Amino acid sequence: MKKSELILSLYELGAVKFGSFVLKSGMNSPFYIDLRVIVSCPNVLRQIAQEFWGIIEGESFNVICGVPYTALPIATAISLEHGIPMVMRRKEVKSYGTKKVIEGIFKPGERCLIIEDLITSGESILETADPLKEAGMDVQEAAVLLDREQGGCRRLSGLGIRVRSVFTITELLKVLEKNQKISSETSSQVREFILKNQVS
Repeated sequence: MKKSELILSLYELGAVKFGSFVLKSGMNSPFYIDLRVIVSCPNVLRQIAQEFWGIIEGESFNVICGVPYTALPIATAISLEHGIPMVMRRKEVKSYGTKKVIEGIFKPGERCLIIEDLITSGESILETADPLKEAGMDVQEAAVLLDREQGGCRRLSGLGIRVRSVFTITELLKVLEKNQKISSETSSQVREFILKNQVS
């Protein structure tokens, strides 16, 4: 399956929607990306893992960590497919037992690659990188499925984390417009929204 076929599959699954959506920030957006649906589609999840491997193979890392929650199945699929050890960051730290923030087996100084579904501001990646670093791991890179091209990669680069993406929102729009899934008007609206809403 090619990258373009993956984009079309995500569109057909309803993971990519166009219309009018209120975002977490309260802002109205002409598009919405919801990749949580991929947990119900093993073939698509497997293809996503393969596409990720295409951009991270050969990179220097010992372990991967998926940002909770949407990226956890992606990281798990990569781990299983390629035998890469995985750790998990707790979103809610237990007040009993070990009280660990990072679950899994790792050694201080090991390099950890963060896996995320998409990047806007990069905040969720930072929220995962900080506790990994506090646990003694070396975090210099992250990989995402979709870069919304709103400045998150640039922001993280300035903070010492390089981000690679499987595809960008521009690439996604080109594929969907070429395959007549969206109009040129819709594509233009999204591009305009992206340009006007950059991370400062």
